[in-house]
Amino acid sequence: MAAFGTVFMPQMALAKYEDQQWGDSEIVSSDSISLHPGAHVLHYSSTCFEGLKAFRHEDGSVHIFRMDANIKRMAQSAELLSLPAFKPELLEQMVKDIVAKFADEVPAAPGSMYIRPTFIGTEPAIGKAAAPTSSALLYVLLSPVGDYFAVGAKPLRLLLEENGMRCAPHMGMVKSGGNYASALGPISQARTEFDADQVLFCPGGDVQETGAANFILIDGDELITKALDSSFLHGVTRNSILTLARDLGLKVSERELTVDELLERAAKPGCEAALSGTAAVLTPVGTLIHNGKEHTVGNGEAGETTLKLRQALNDIQWGKAQDQHSWLTSI
Repeated sequence: MAAFGTVFMPQMALAKYEDQQWGDSEIVSSDSISLHPGAHVLHYSSTCFEGLKAFRHEDGSVHIFRMDANIKRMAQSAELLSLPAFKPELLEQMVKDIVAKFADEVPAAPGSMYIRPTFIGTEPAIGKAAAPTSSALLYVLLSPVGDYFAVGAKPLRLLLEENGMRCAPHMGMVKSGGNYASALGPISQARTEFDADQVLFCPGGDVQETGAANFILIDGDELITKALDSSFLHGVTRNSILTLARDLGLKVSERELTVDELLERAAKPGCEAALSGTAAVLTPVGTLIHNGKEHTVGNGEAGETTLKLRQALNDIQWGKAQDQHSWLTSI
């Protein structure tokens, strides 16, 4: 497979908001969009997006995973960014239409079709730094992808950053491009100086999230992750993993986790840590870097519970286990 997210289907679903109303969605070429150089999004970052996947089951059928949760989160992001409101049914139909059109292109396991709904402000008005856009584009891109884990992903190395945040505290729960941009500098520096794969932001010692994924700690039969608040992204994969952990009988603790407690627990032989997200599902963390010192998490390898949870989620997505939580939408 090509690098994740670099290959796109030739068409996408698109809808426009103009004159205080939404037009009908349509299927158009995905090779370009037309924007005025003064478009609101280019100057004031009025943009949010989502990431979800469609999976091909062994019988050839195609199913979208947790579309309702992603649409709900995108509507929340749009509201917090003062983008025009949209009816969930509009985006749901756009996703279904474009996935159905390219259903034959959805890869078999362990691949999938990555779905990227994107919402941008388009009004040409560079004087509206403190006002919302009056026009917008909503579109849905498709990109066939492979599976990170299947190609031999090694446990990740995370740099613990206590002096900075991924983004402004009130913007953490918004899935906006600006949040990712603000984390690029610290991540690049961590890679250069410490050979780290990602930065785990822990402002004031409060363990939050990395630049692109939620953080999970597993100590014995307890799974620990930060309780939801406005400072970090409310991951759909995170929610799915916590649900499956409860199904497996684990104690799920959504609470504050300090750097000191994290390092103390990580030193235990059976401790595990992982990052959850749409792209990598649940990727193990093997090393934490703090104040120039490396701390091995457990034995430094992918943990048994991490692998079990990942497999449980994959089995539902690819139709190998019962969808007890009604997470799949058939196309």
